[in-house]
Amino acid sequence: MHAMAHRWANLLIPPGDHLMNETPAVDAQGTETAGERTGGCLCGRIRFTAQGPAVFPHTCECDHCQKLGGTPVMWWVGFKTITWIGEGGEPTWYETLPGEAKRGFCPTCGSRVAAIDSDIPEIGINVTALDDTSGEDLVPIHASFHDNAVHWLRSVPEAEHSAAG
Repeated sequence: MHAMAHRWANLLIPPGDHLMNETPAVDAQGTETAGERTGGCLCGRIRFTAQGPAVFPHTCECDHCQKLGGTPVMWWVGFKTITWIGEGGEPTWYETLPGEAKRGFCPTCGSRVAAIDSDIPEIGINVTALDDTSGEDLVPIHASFHDNAVHWLRSVPEAEHSAAG
């Protein structure tokens, strides 16, 4: 499998069809903050806020994600802006495709938290790094690399529109 095939831009989704409704987050005082979510790594050194609508939530079953995540499938979503707020600053970036793609992880606990691809305007976030993964706008609408899926785990069905409408 060609590593470039993993890139979100090659996922045959018509422009505009992948935006989903955003779910308001709740800040420390319990106040809703529309368009902002929080998340971080397992040990808490890497923390972030994500601003903007959740873009193109999907799972990926490619060899690349399986090796990076140590799991049969990873769950991704894009956000326009990520602000690194934890004491660890930004994650450590591993350039998976030199000059084109990198993945961010915590150097202390190893949690995979983010992805940057040169031709995609949003920053990818591993959905499980979010503090709240229950938003309807995070429900995967696409699964990449069905042919590489493990036989015992059902893949996400393809969806024309978001689960939120």
